[in-house]
Parts: sequence; C-alpha cells; structure tokens
Amino acid sequence: MVRNVNNKSSAAPKGNGSGRTAQRNRTRKAIVDATMRLVAQGGSPSMADIAEAAEVSRRTIYMYFPTLEHLLIDATLGVLSASAIDPVVAAPDSNDPVIRVERLSRAINQHAGETMHLGRALIRLTVEAEEPKSGGPRRGYRRVQWIEQALAPARENLSRQQFQRLVSALCILIGWEPLVILKDVRGLNHKEADVILSFAVRAVVEKALAEAQPSPRNN
Repeated sequence: MVRNVNNKSSAAPKGNGSGRTAQRNRTRKAIVDATMRLVAQGGSPSMADIAEAAEVSRRTIYMYFPTLEHLLIDATLGVLSASAIDPVVAAPDSNDPVIRVERLSRAINQHAGETMHLGRALIRLTVEAEEPKSGGPRRGYRRVQWIEQALAPARENLSRQQFQRLVSALCILIGWEPLVILKDVRGLNHKEADVILSFAVRAVVEKALAEAQPSPRNN
C-alpha cells in the first residue's frame, strides 16, 4: 500500500555548499570502501596501505579519520552490515515508507545486538575526538543513506526541507545511540528497546506524511 500524500515536491537547486558536501562524502566513501576491502581480506591494514588502495594521501585520510582505530572500526562495521542490512533496504516488495523504515529500524537493531561493542567504541572515539578537519558529520553516513533509501517512495510527496527534516529525525531513532539510551537509561532489554523504537519511527514517519497532506479546509 502506498501512502496517499499530496505531491508538493519543491527540490531546491544545489548550491556550492551541497557540492562540497557531496565531494566530501565521495572521498570518505572511497576511503572506507578501500579499508573494507582490505579488512575483508583478513588483514590489518596500515594508513599507508589504505591510502594506496583508496588512491588518496595519508593526510587526506586523517582529515576524515583522526585515528587508524576509528577508521578500522568504521570499516569493520561496514563489512558486517553490508550483508545484513543492505538487502533489507533494497527489498522491492513494499512502496510504503512507514513499512520500509520500520523494517530498516528492526534490521539495524537486530544487527546491533552483534556489534554493540563496536558501536560503543565508535561513539566513544567520535565523541572524544577533535572536530574533523574535513567538516561535516563524524559518523553515521551509512545510516543516512539507508534512511534516505527507505524513504525514497515518500520523497516526491515531501518538500526538500520536509524530507531532510524527516531524515534527521530518524537519525535520532535509528542506530546504536537510541539502543544505548534505552538500555542504559531505561533498563530495557534488546527486544523491549526494539519494540519501542519501531513504535517511534512509525509515529515520526506517519506524522511527517500527514503534515504533507492538504488541510481539509483547502480541499
């Protein structure tokens, strides 16, 4: 079932800031992808190995990842998540963004049960690290891509601002951080936390889609 929402697409032209962000994202992805390939081969690559594989300088890598540990954890998580989460996001059997986002949330929560120790380490490293010289986000770019892909059927029904607001809201509810909060602050077990987060992501997406519908007074 496709949610019936008003078509009010108003994509704004990208400015120079968006272009720079896209370039940074491509560079970061090239670095992580190269590291993932090396990690998947069973080795423990050095910065020099990664720089050569990604065809960038070591200085460029340090602009995005202040330590080798940070990069290796990020890449290891990428290797582990590729087979567990990518197929869920790419599943073509539903065009309902609410269903797609809830599936993504549950898949990530299930996967996080196996990788929480790495997630906590990555959170610690990014919180304690200095501001990255490259600017932009410190972590979570795969999460953003997954969320955007899950929300793809709703994109034409939301303005660019509404779509980006929804992606940002879901970043708060999807990933290790909300699981850590519900476990540490509320004392919930993993299954209980998954139920709460599924409820929350559905509510947020449904609210965003409802706001995109025309007011009854305007019908």
